[in-house]
Amino acid sequence: MERRFFPLDEELGLLPGSLTPNLLRHVARLGARMPFADVTEELQDLVGVDISEPTARRHGQAAGAAYVALQTDETDTIQEKMPPPPLGPDLQQVSVDGAMIPLVHKEWGEVRTVAIGVVEKPVMEKGEPVVHTSAVSYFSRLRDAETFTRLALVETHRRGTETAKKVCGVVDGAEWEQSFLDMHCPDAVRILDFSHAAGYLARAAQAAYGEGTADAQRWYEAERHRLRHETPEVVLDAVRRLRDETAGQGTGRTAAVATITGSLSYLEKRTEQMRYAQFTEAGYPVGSGMVESGNKLVVEARLKGAGMHWARANVDPMLGLRNIACSGRWEEAWPKICRQMRVRRQERSREGRRTRQEVCAEAAGHPLVGAAADVPIQTAAVAREHPVRQETTPPSDVSSRRPAADHPWRRPLFPRRHTRLADHSMQQET
Repeated sequence: MERRFFPLDEELGLLPGSLTPNLLRHVARLGARMPFADVTEELQDLVGVDISEPTARRHGQAAGAAYVALQTDETDTIQEKMPPPPLGPDLQQVSVDGAMIPLVHKEWGEVRTVAIGVVEKPVMEKGEPVVHTSAVSYFSRLRDAETFTRLALVETHRRGTETAKKVCGVVDGAEWEQSFLDMHCPDAVRILDFSHAAGYLARAAQAAYGEGTADAQRWYEAERHRLRHETPEVVLDAVRRLRDETAGQGTGRTAAVATITGSLSYLEKRTEQMRYAQFTEAGYPVGSGMVESGNKLVVEARLKGAGMHWARANVDPMLGLRNIACSGRWEEAWPKICRQMRVRRQERSREGRRTRQEVCAEAAGHPLVGAAADVPIQTAAVAREHPVRQETTPPSDVSSRRPAADHPWRRPLFPRRHTRLADHSMQQET
């Protein structure tokens, strides 16, 4: 017979494990924001529940793993069935970046994150138009670039990146980030993060004039202003002149010339992504601070604490919880996590039962075939340990074993009122 859940499990919303649904919710949400050792203290103080740190960690990670599995299944469904995406905003920003976290065995891993937000109209700050984004959401995984790009489809699809009227892909220039934009928003306006481009100007200035010198600072500030308000070609010409002037100072400047040449080559390849004056006029963002802040908020604030070293298997579950907590989507995502945990429990139960049946069938020499796979089989070993008792005499007729009329089993558990009164009268008479 197939095992099933107790009928009240679904009605009461019970989940796998020993924690109540409400307590599991507390553990997962607190665990997404603080170390599990602190979670146990907070639970004791807030709700008067005392659980161990390993228990809190195990249940919190299980909730995160369920959400990761759910999003992976959704990605596969989107790729297979290609459902129509929701309607995206008029102007959307998509930025991707990576952050390093410490792993066990003195290793480091790169967590990749995509941040997606709605671009608001520019506002004047300190005399210049500044663009902000709202409704920012995150998707993070400890995966290689190709796998991460595929898995992130669940978030770009949810945010309507495909149907947005205009998408601005603001990144720092890494090749994998451009590949990410190629897959999810190939028509996006490619913008090199302004601070990243300015950093190459600073590198060239320090190589030419010396680090921390007044001349280096003066040249950098002038060219940085021109990069923001004029065309990139003007700034690139200034970098070329700086390279030639440095090369004319003799062979002792070889290293400085190589540094300036490297900066020039990097910027030349991204000329069309540095038209910041045009981008600003169109109301586009020119900075990827949205995802850089996400690295600190989502990843480093929880996974890069003092003394922390993460096992690879535990990183993605925690990132899944961090994503929904930092994106303000907990109320939306938690019911899905609960359903996924119930489904996974059912799957594990079926797999375990199937494995036991296969082992029993193999021991008994009866391979499972078709519907017989669902029928429990008694192994020979079990039969030897618990032999069936052989009856020495045939059983008597069933009717002969019926209880007598005055047998205690025939007496009612709660005698009727008139019977109790009669018994009481008889006792008084005697």
